[in-house]
Amino acid sequence: MSGFSFNTTAGLRFGCGLSDDLSGEVAGRLGPRILFVTDPGIRAAGLTDRAIDSLRSVAEVTLFDAIGPDPSRAMVMACTDAGRAADVTGIVALGGGSSMDVAKVAALLLGSGEDLDDAWGVGAAKGPRLPLVLIPTTAGTGSEVTPVSIITVGADEKRGVVSPVILPDLALLDPALTVGLPGPVTAATGVDAMVHAIEAYTSASANNNPISRALAMDALRRLGANIERVMSTPDDLDARGEMLLGSMLAGQAFANSPVAAVHALAYPIGGMFHIPHGLSNALVLCQVMRFNAPKAARAYAELAPCVFPDIQRDGDQDTAVRFIDELSDLSGRLGLPPRLRDVDIPFEACAEMATQAMKQTRLLVNNPREVTEADARAIYEAAW
Repeated sequence: MSGFSFNTTAGLRFGCGLSDDLSGEVAGRLGPRILFVTDPGIRAAGLTDRAIDSLRSVAEVTLFDAIGPDPSRAMVMACTDAGRAADVTGIVALGGGSSMDVAKVAALLLGSGEDLDDAWGVGAAKGPRLPLVLIPTTAGTGSEVTPVSIITVGADEKRGVVSPVILPDLALLDPALTVGLPGPVTAATGVDAMVHAIEAYTSASANNNPISRALAMDALRRLGANIERVMSTPDDLDARGEMLLGSMLAGQAFANSPVAAVHALAYPIGGMFHIPHGLSNALVLCQVMRFNAPKAARAYAELAPCVFPDIQRDGDQDTAVRFIDELSDLSGRLGLPPRLRDVDIPFEACAEMATQAMKQTRLLVNNPREVTEADARAIYEAAW
């Protein structure tokens, strides 16, 4: 067995209602002046009220709730400036991947004084960062356990800060926070988590390791068994909890065995057309898997029964094809738009998206099959 490394969030807590009172361990980790990062929708839904009130009972709290989809460099710097003005001693983010990604980078910039332009890429961020606690409100990104923050730079380019330095001190998983998610968000983020697990398991990274593969399989079992259940019964806390755990496990998997071409091709969809990240992944997942199948059939065949227990292995290629077909059918049952044209992306954009996708070299290198720009364009066109 080859050597590998595995890093994850230092502390994990799971339980319904954990976010209601953060005055104990969470506040104790963050110090007397806390920056609370979230988004306007989460605030309007009342999901932050008890958490903020409990923190204010023991510390000064500065609220930053100007987080939006596809967080931009300007958003990161505004959050950092808010923290600097209040001389904060720690950061907590309660929200989706956007809030958590912004909080990670803000904690780094405030703690180390680094320039953001020096932190882009793999292993460039040096730290230290401020104490950081992350509380997800979606079962999808797994950002609470990943050393990755994705930020939009300029009009449509996605860049990543990738370093164990930005792993938080604590991730708090409260299934109750995910109960009010709209159906389309539940579906798209759930498929996003599945993509994380599938790409982690099949990653060509030299750090693809048995821990990540085991986590990916367990994640897919939980996600596959519960994603339709939470769509039909949105207030099922047991199913919501399984989805949140599945998302976290998939996050741990791909944090160490990195994702590949699905994400590389999804980023231009989000950057150019402002399609949510989970849906962007769903739109290209099956076509990327069909492209990869000649090299990844065995791995896909191993994963198939994790998501769809009725699939029996009957030759790697045939099982892989059935797995891909079943995933396509699942997306349809979840109500996700099936094709790029269904989210108003013009066919003519396929060429430019392919050009943009090729900039994601840190992801493409992990794909089990080499992807050229012509290949990327063909995948987009097949998905159109």
